[in-house]
Amino acid sequence: MRRTPEQAEQTRLKVIDAGLRLFSQSGYSGTTLAMIAKETGMSRGPIYWHFQNKDELFEAVIAYSQTPLQRLVTAASANTPDPVARMSAFIEGWFDLLVRDKRHRQSFEILMNKTELTQRMARTVRRERQLTRSIIELFETLVDDARAQGLLPEGDPADLLALQTYTYLMGVTQTWLFSPRLFSLRERKDYFHRKCLATLFDSAATAAKPEQTASG
Repeated sequence: MRRTPEQAEQTRLKVIDAGLRLFSQSGYSGTTLAMIAKETGMSRGPIYWHFQNKDELFEAVIAYSQTPLQRLVTAASANTPDPVARMSAFIEGWFDLLVRDKRHRQSFEILMNKTELTQRMARTVRRERQLTRSIIELFETLVDDARAQGLLPEGDPADLLALQTYTYLMGVTQTWLFSPRLFSLRERKDYFHRKCLATLFDSAATAAKPEQTASG
């Protein structure tokens, strides 16, 4: 009996969800397609219909963390008047995804904490590095735009402020994913959002001050 496109897509999503669970539990190396087939209650045939191998399935799993962030980049790149508001919306969206989207959170954790980045991961790693560059380049553009509008003082180079903002977000994320009982991101996300922006403004303002001489 031929499956409808809707049924085929449901099967594909079921396989990806099984991949999310098993890659989360056992990592990339410790998970096999046989294990995923058992988790879904299917034979390996339907899995191979959608994915040529485990690497291709892994890419689909990691896309759950990459695609939403790419959407945030696109939204923050829109030509709206206030670059600081766009930066703020990106940061808020970053934390909201982690707290509210279980698939995004699992996918992020798999890539950061459950995967050995070998040559077999080359395509996934390349896509992740491209995403990282696009986020940092977005931040750099927003800093430049904010300075052009007088919303952010001159000081440290925009590329360093952009890198600082990205590493702040990744630092909070990695700390929480590695040890989620250390703090509740749901309860603290607004705090980290404010602090991320404040750190950006404080760094720019500090660098903009003239250097003090030894004599004061």
